[in-house]
Formats: sequence, structure tokens, C-alpha cells
Amino acid sequence: MSPYVPLRKIPEAFGLVPGDSVWLASDAKRLIYSAIEHGESSDLNPLIDGIIDIIGPEGTILIPTFNWDFCKGKTFDIRSTPCKTGIIGKVALKRPDFIRTRHPLYSFAVWGRDSRKLADMTNKSSFGADSPFAWCREHNTKNVFIDVECQHSYTFVHYVEEQCGVPYRYLKDFTANYIDGDGNETRRTYSMNVRDLDLDVFITIYPLEEEFTAAGAARRYTVNEIPMKTIEMGKTYDIIARDVRENRSRKICTYKGQN
Repeated sequence: MSPYVPLRKIPEAFGLVPGDSVWLASDAKRLIYSAIEHGESSDLNPLIDGIIDIIGPEGTILIPTFNWDFCKGKTFDIRSTPCKTGIIGKVALKRPDFIRTRHPLYSFAVWGRDSRKLADMTNKSSFGADSPFAWCREHNTKNVFIDVECQHSYTFVHYVEEQCGVPYRYLKDFTANYIDGDGNETRRTYSMNVRDLDLDVFITIYPLEEEFTAAGAARRYTVNEIPMKTIEMGKTYDIIARDVRENRSRKICTYKGQN
């Protein structure tokens, strides 16, 4: 068994360099259990600090703080609406050095050089060409996965689907109240490229991972017996787009009428 790696040192395995942008996706339960078992606390701030240690002030961190209650007509308050995508997002939202991006469905807690640029984006569509997803493509952001699989967590695929156009998704508007950082409440409309429920769409994505690895865009590894991987998002765009345009998205999903 390999020696235990403290939380702050775990990011040394991610393959990061100074100036990188990093998207952190995680299921932190085993991470926390392992830390407690080895005498650390359940506080995940050292993990975030470890990323900052490596990428430095020229780097940028994005941690998903997604919440879909706006789709149900519930008010989104950028100051207090909770993150529904894991404990690390909740931790980041409490830090004074992170700020939250504006989209009520797909927001991020962001830190670093381009945090303000990301937080100032006003994209209506979740996966639009003017969204943080486009920024991640442009900057070849490294998407780090801790104990989660692409099938449920590689949200970047949906950005590619929207940019290319797919027959099994369509843009749908959602309208509800929105409270901004100054406490001002307005009625706003945002959109998401949603699945066509009549087509029985089932997400797979696994076949794409083999191509990502072969192209040098993905790497799997283990730290403290926890599976992890790093995917360079910009390098995967053309691979995903090719499957959409030339293969009817067969490596992304299955849907009625695909064959």
C-alpha cells in the first residue's frame, strides 16, 4: 500500500503547472473518510489550497455550484442559493477568495486571474458560446475528477452538443425571480439545452474516454486508493464534435431514431 498523501499534497498528482485553469469535480466522501482515518480533519480547504500552491496567481479555479431549482420557478439568490453538486462547491462558496458566477442553473465558485471575467459573464444559455464552458475550451482547462465518472460529471459534453446542434436536445427557457449580489430582485429568463424526453435519451460517454486517452487528453491515476483522472477540456472538443457530426453521437448517448 502506498503511503498516505495529505489533502494539501493530493493536487501534486493532478498534472498541474503554474498558470493552469482547473475545474474540480468530485464526490468527496471517500476523500474525507481517508483524511479522518489518517488524523486529518474533514476540512477540504487544504485540498483547494494545494491547487492554489501549484497554479499560483496566474491560474484560475472553477468549482461547480450548480442548482436547478430555478427550472421549478424558485428564486435564485446568488448570495445564498445552495450548491447541489458536492461538498467542495459548498466549501468554496464560504471562502472569501472565491466569487460565484451569475448563471442560476450552472454557476461556479471561481478563484484566480480570470475569476472576475467569469463572474461578469451574462450568458443566457447554460452552455452558450459566451459561457464559462466556452472559456474552458479556449483555455484548455484541466477537469480533475475525484471519485466520479464522466458519464455523470463531464458537463463539457453538453456544451459541445449545443455548439454543434443535436436532434435529441432543444433550448428551453426558464423564468423565475433572481436576486443579485446587491440584493436586487428581478424577473429573469435563462435557458438550457434539455433532453427531448420523447426520444428516451440515455447518456453513456464511456466510449469517448478511450479516445481522450489515446489523444493524450486524459489520464487516470489513484491517490489514497481513490480513483482520479484529469481531462484537458480543450483537447476533447474536436473528439466530441466529431462523434456528434459524423457518428450521430453514438459515443455520447443513445436515443430513439439514432440508427
